[in-house]
This record gives sequence, C-alpha cells and structure tokens, in this order.
Amino acid sequence: MGWRIEVAPGAVKDIDGLGHEPARRILKFLHQRLSSLDDPRQIGEPLKGAKFGELWRYRVGDYRVIAEIQDGTLVVLVVRVGHRRKVYDR
Repeated sequence: MGWRIEVAPGAVKDIDGLGHEPARRILKFLHQRLSSLDDPRQIGEPLKGAKFGELWRYRVGDYRVIAEIQDGTLVVLVVRVGHRRKVYDR
C-alpha cells in the first residue's frame, strides 16, 4: 500500500525558499521513504496543542515537515516545511 504525497501551495513556497540541497533531501524523504510506508504515523510524531489539530511532524535533518494525514484517501498533505526553529511560528 502506498500513500500519495500532496504539497500545499504554501509548502511549495517553503521548499523553494530552502535552497537546493535541503529541498532535495526533503523531497527525497517524502517520495522515497514516506510514500512507501503502510502507515505514515510509524516514523512521525503528532503535534501537541489546540492550534495544531491533527497535524504530524517529520524530521529531515534540521528541517521539519508538517503534514496532515488523510486516511480515507491515503494522502499525506504537506502543509509546512521549514527549519526547526522557525517552522512552528506561523
């Protein structure tokens, strides 16, 4: 079973602003590692707090990928990508 990876327009801007090497590592993580899992929750962690809802966090070096897991359609929707110090600010 494979999961489809979708990237929200805001996350595309985030990835474009990272630079070539971090962007390459994050996209490789999403499409090779995360999409092939039976359950994407096995390598991520849920975010805590009311403002984050049902979002999950994935670590890629010093960067974090914030995603929503949609079980009904087998989609991992990436909503934010950024450095670990700044990704939770918005």
